[in-house]
Amino acid sequence: MKADLHEYQEYCIEFVKERPYSALLLQMGLGKTLIVLTALFDLVITGVVTAGKILVIAPLAVARNTWPAEAAKWDHLDFRLSLVLGSAVARKKALEAKADIYVINRENVPWLAGLYKSRWPFETVIIDELSSFKNNQAKRFRALRSVRPYISRLIGLTGTPAPNSLIDLWPQIYLLDQGKRLEKFIGRFREKYFVPAQTDGHVVYKYALRRGAEEQIHRAISDICVSMRAADYLRIPERIDNTVGIDLSEKEMAQYRAFEKQCVLEADGTDITALSAAALAGKLLQMAGGAVYLDAAELKYHTVHERKLERLILAIEEAQGQPVLVFYNYRHEVERIKRALPESVLFTGNQIDAWNSGEISVLLAHPASAGHGLNLQDGGATIVWFGLTWSLELYQQANARLRRQGQKKTVVVHHLVTKGTIDEDVMQAIAKKEAGQDALMEAVRARIAGYRRET
Repeated sequence: MKADLHEYQEYCIEFVKERPYSALLLQMGLGKTLIVLTALFDLVITGVVTAGKILVIAPLAVARNTWPAEAAKWDHLDFRLSLVLGSAVARKKALEAKADIYVINRENVPWLAGLYKSRWPFETVIIDELSSFKNNQAKRFRALRSVRPYISRLIGLTGTPAPNSLIDLWPQIYLLDQGKRLEKFIGRFREKYFVPAQTDGHVVYKYALRRGAEEQIHRAISDICVSMRAADYLRIPERIDNTVGIDLSEKEMAQYRAFEKQCVLEADGTDITALSAAALAGKLLQMAGGAVYLDAAELKYHTVHERKLERLILAIEEAQGQPVLVFYNYRHEVERIKRALPESVLFTGNQIDAWNSGEISVLLAHPASAGHGLNLQDGGATIVWFGLTWSLELYQQANARLRRQGQKKTVVVHHLVTKGTIDEDVMQAIAKKEAGQDALMEAVRARIAGYRRET
């Protein structure tokens, strides 16, 4: 296929070619993969970049599907890709294969860095979804940082560089410039641009920006980052959001309240840790969805209600045969949905063509597995959020699988929200663009405080 590049894409291509390290902070649907592949091809042809010494790091589904498909799709490209995926044996075999570009999933970055160490062979590295390296304590960040001195050209791609806080920017920018713009250490970065907002003794739970810090940060990285919104450059289809309130019976609500009270009162005071807050919120979300796991191994679960399931079935019927993409949160949700809708198909990364060709009527997907880089806009225009997520990044990315360039229909996004439950907190956080760990912890703390007042 011939690529008719937009003016903004041409700009981004030159931006990447002119810099040894850069980040394209482009909203979903702007064609980041095509931009980078075109820039790389130009750099290889001119001898600036060496074919065979290029590595792409991406989410698993994107590594397996998007990069090979994009490289094969466009007439002006001539790249051989080797997918460094699967078992250790399969990955080593893929590394030994002769190719121009090697593609690996981000979970295997520590393995790859440990395999080569100072013999790191990839001069050019592309990080697709740079925001997945926003945690400076994560193994993948530490591994890539250890080999960063051996990388001569690095390109980062993401549509959501700081979904929760500008503190998330430091690890991402460090991988680009090794600390030249936002300090070499995250402690110095925090001291320079932030002040403690929530503390417990010497422990800081939350930081707030100093006055003028946001502008200073943006100015500091402006020479290596380009940011664009899809709405400014593309004709993106309209999106209609619909919140479907679900009422529980008195008996079901009483059971939820009893479970909620038991859960939140197990917390040790109101200054709960992030880990326990996530565990409590997870249990409450399960309950709001209709079932809850009974053991740590998550093998057995107790069904409380089927109200969401009933409303999902109605939404499928209302779609009148049009494909519906359903996002779930927990495995028991998949099991229950598949029993009620035998025709539904669980997304494993191999159903993209079948979905886009209209062969699948109901596709079940977790936002973490189908939330980055996948082109699903040809298969349908209806999304149902059965299980909600606290992650604003996953929420936005997941919705963008259908609402992107090439979609010809208005995209309708249904949110199934169980009234009087933690579902409402999630929707409120998303509406305020605050979804994430901070909103999660505040919601759980509010519930603890409420029950303490009652007792």
